[in-house]
Amino acid sequence: MDRTLKALSLILSYPTRDLQKAMPEIAGVLGADSRLTAAARGNLRPLTDSLWLDDIYDLEERYVMLFDRSRTLSLNLFEHVHGESRDRGGAMVSLLETYRDGGFEPATSELPDHLPVLLEFLSTRPFVEAQETLADAVHILEVLNARLARRESPYGAVFAALLQLSGAKADRDAVAELLDQPEVDPNDLEALDEVWEESEVRFGPNPTAGCPVTRDMLARMGPPNASTPPAPRHAAE
Repeated sequence: MDRTLKALSLILSYPTRDLQKAMPEIAGVLGADSRLTAAARGNLRPLTDSLWLDDIYDLEERYVMLFDRSRTLSLNLFEHVHGESRDRGGAMVSLLETYRDGGFEPATSELPDHLPVLLEFLSTRPFVEAQETLADAVHILEVLNARLARRESPYGAVFAALLQLSGAKADRDAVAELLDQPEVDPNDLEALDEVWEESEVRFGPNPTAGCPVTRDMLARMGPPNASTPPAPRHAAE
């Protein structure tokens, strides 16, 4: 198992008391991985310290406000490709089949394209395969990294680390165009409703290049259709 990918999966998961207890070990794993630069390892430290030491309810609320109340920071990767299209269901089934073919059964209520779930799966695969899949998502990772940096969120360090592990570079023009799109105040519920109804968002000049598994999943996804977004979890659940 790739312990670093597993550690990054856990860090991006919804905070729990059990996760807090495991954080010193998780920090140790990340601090020992020479595939990451010293700067990347150091930038992860404030996040692991926060997840270990901060009040659990503050951590839960922070997580919800970042990832559950904003489409532009969604951890569901297919959301950034085709939004809430009905054809996304076929891609979900394909991804689940990929997981099961690899002997991986997600033990979570999250959708299959949830980044922590994908990272947990990739942690069980040969690193070359995992790296190809991360490279396919490099534009998503880059945009999320930049958006989190704008908010001065320590979670940005996770995406910076994933970008290093991918070994790929995102197309600057494509990323810049996406970053020009306005973000919505997560407290403005009316504006959030409007954003969820927007048309599809595309990442990169050729979304069908790269890892065959990801290429097949993206190829199965058709034009977006309007639908209702998943309800955000409550911070104190």
